Amino acid sequence: MGTVAYVGRVMVPVTDQDKAIAWYGENLGFTVAVDMPFGEGDRWVEIAAPEGLANLALVPPHPAYDVGGMTGIALDSRDVKAAHADLRGKGVDCDDLIGDDGTVPPMFFFRDLDGNSLLLVQARPD
Repeated sequence: MGTVAYVGRVMVPVTDQDKAIAWYGENLGFTVAVDMPFGEGDRWVEIAAPEGLANLALVPPHPAYDVGGMTGIALDSRDVKAAHADLRGKGVDCDDLIGDDGTVPPMFFFRDLDGNSLLLVQARPD
């Protein structure tokens, strides 16, 4: 067995964990996987996508990873075009669709309530 089994979670800095939980739940269908005290007065929160293996950890801002930047996170969607229309309809800040030219799948960048940029990509067929 190798040293790393799989990616378990990635951290996304947010200004308000409760508001972020609500936003990711209402807009992307994430549910709370972990919500527990952490350290001295802090809180560890992880949210999970309906079909995901890795969670998003919603963490307070830190000088090394502040809110409002590129997260480097790419999420998959079974229907990225419908997801794009749905998120725009909810008022989510979404870029135009790109790709879908035969060489790369359709995808688009969007931003959460803190301005963190994430990428939503058409999932590969099973």
